[in-house]
Amino acid sequence: MPSASRRIITRRRLFAAALVGTAAAIAACTTSPEPPPTRVTLVIDTLHGVPVEDRYRWLESQDAPEVRTWIDDQLRYTEQVLGPASADRDSVTARLTELLDVPAMSAPRRGGEWEYFTLRRTGEEVAAIYRRRWAATPTPVVPDSQYEMVINPLDIRGDGTTSVGIEGLTPDGSLLLYSVRDGGPDEITVKLRDLRTGQDLPDSLPRALYASLGFDGAGRGFHYVHRSRIDGPRYRYHRIGTSPAVDSMLYGAGLPPTHFLAATTAAEGRYRIYTISHGWARNEVHVQDTRTGAVTDLTRGLDAHFAPQVVDGALWMRTDLDAPRGRIVAVDLARPAREAWRDVVAEGDDVLDAFSMLDGKLYVTYLQNASHRIAVYSRQGRPEGAIAVPAHVSVSLRGAGKVAALLTINSFTQPSVTERIDLATGARTAWERPALAFDTAAFEVSQHWYRSVDGTRAPLWMVRRRGQQPSAETPALLHGYGGFAVSLGPRFDARAALWVERGGIYVQATLRGGNEFGEAWHRGGMLGNKQKVFDDFISAAQFLVDSGYTSPERLAIRGGSNGGLLMGAAITQRPELFRAAFVGVPDLDLVRFPWFVSQNNAPALLEYGDARQPAEFEAIRRYSPYQNVRDGERYPAVMVQTGLNDTRVPPWQARRFTARLQAATASKHPVILLHDLRSGHAGGRAMSGTIELAAQEMEFLLREVGAIP
Repeated sequence: MPSASRRIITRRRLFAAALVGTAAAIAACTTSPEPPPTRVTLVIDTLHGVPVEDRYRWLESQDAPEVRTWIDDQLRYTEQVLGPASADRDSVTARLTELLDVPAMSAPRRGGEWEYFTLRRTGEEVAAIYRRRWAATPTPVVPDSQYEMVINPLDIRGDGTTSVGIEGLTPDGSLLLYSVRDGGPDEITVKLRDLRTGQDLPDSLPRALYASLGFDGAGRGFHYVHRSRIDGPRYRYHRIGTSPAVDSMLYGAGLPPTHFLAATTAAEGRYRIYTISHGWARNEVHVQDTRTGAVTDLTRGLDAHFAPQVVDGALWMRTDLDAPRGRIVAVDLARPAREAWRDVVAEGDDVLDAFSMLDGKLYVTYLQNASHRIAVYSRQGRPEGAIAVPAHVSVSLRGAGKVAALLTINSFTQPSVTERIDLATGARTAWERPALAFDTAAFEVSQHWYRSVDGTRAPLWMVRRRGQQPSAETPALLHGYGGFAVSLGPRFDARAALWVERGGIYVQATLRGGNEFGEAWHRGGMLGNKQKVFDDFISAAQFLVDSGYTSPERLAIRGGSNGGLLMGAAITQRPELFRAAFVGVPDLDLVRFPWFVSQNNAPALLEYGDARQPAEFEAIRRYSPYQNVRDGERYPAVMVQTGLNDTRVPPWQARRFTARLQAATASKHPVILLHDLRSGHAGGRAMSGTIELAAQEMEFLLREVGAIP
């Protein structure tokens, strides 16, 4: 471990252990110290004839000295509420360090006679880019082995809040495209390194949103999608040795900022395949013949999803067109008309989530009641068995040479483990297994079904000590997301592991808005149906209480991003149902969101709706958490978290909500803000900072539900 990293971790741990405040006996108290006052400057917007009040508009000014002073005051108040160092804090921090500070590496990518990967070893602050000699027989990246370091992000910034990533390699391995993320914004800078000299070339793309980066076949230049928040996405080409200002635009003219664009090539560059996503509810696939420039719109007028893959020069697509749970079709690129598409795998009872062609067979991953299974088919779509996986898991499958695959399995009680499968014999050998001290045999996972307000049935997972009996006195931690077609499947979470080790139960609710049951499930929780997501989550919480698993005084909830919106809606709609909430990097003012899409996430308008439209405004204002805080209501204890470098969800949403909730609540439970100056939605925390945030969150929630005295 580099000595600089070790010093950084030590300093951060000493700082976390040295937090002091005036509320020395806070753990034994039922009330918290008074928050610092926040100036009220009333602004009233009239939207579609409806007055919308805002008392804290001034907190939107990110760089205003008064706002920075306000942030500093809030951080001091947070330290006061959290209180001085204690044995409990040390215990929480030490255990989370064991659970979180484990090696992390990416899959190797070949470039010439080398293969490149990112690796962060235990005790290091951030991953670096390494390389090793390529071998015809793949071998795992072993964290304890010594590899040649190519780029160390600590050389760019020494505190571990800047990260680097591999974006592309020339076939001969002479050039590397890599990204630099300074803090936590979505935007990156793209740089070009000559691997023969170890020096960066002058070619560099300025900080912006990029996707689909890759060299051309000759290594003379590279393609990329530049997604402007103002003009929308454009596919461009950069010739090495020229200025990015003269990069040619190849595709995307006229696409708006609410759309995503991705590109890939097939048949040695003969065809270019463009995927245009209209938010998360549908997309288009266009195929361009690069010799003639002619473009064929494969999916014109079709309201569906298409996930294309190039398989041996042909285009195969996973789609929910005429198949809500998904099917696979093959498209001959020389005859791409829809009537010539060939059905390969028909729709089944479960949601088709992914597929891979390996060693001449088709391996299809399905979602079955929100966890994965893998079926095997012939190239023609004939069933040929399955890959056995345990119950209640999430999996991924990728190739590893000509006749092998790597199967990665993740579950609530087991961090990701990877096995190598011999596709001819089915024999399995261990590939990657983290050395983590967690007694998986001591805990059990069960799935239960609850009913939402409108009668819809949905599953939730529960993790608890084996044989633990239901009790209203049991601390429960309920997590959810519900949006953007994200399937929230089983996965190991260090916070959940800590919670159940301390005698609590961890619960993950499946909510509409995700993709666990297909696109109808997603659309059932988006736009005008967004309230159904909150109904689902509240119903899951009520199920836990009514079934005797916990009680409102013992129930904590947590979520981030869209899940932060979920937390805000839950505590403003049913404040008496929860004792504590962690609200991470949250969307909380959906009424005002459209006026900031040029700075943040314009495609989210196609998921949440646009309050500038009268019909959508009416639904939004009824659930938008900021507008639904009520003076004098007894709100639960709340920890709100954001970062100054969040360019996906405006951090002012967290600031204004914190101020409004602090002024409104009559419960005397604390409402505090963790406001980092480097992090954002895409990261920006060193490992020590990640541990510190997790420890602050978990100590706060455990204390509020009575699990820490």
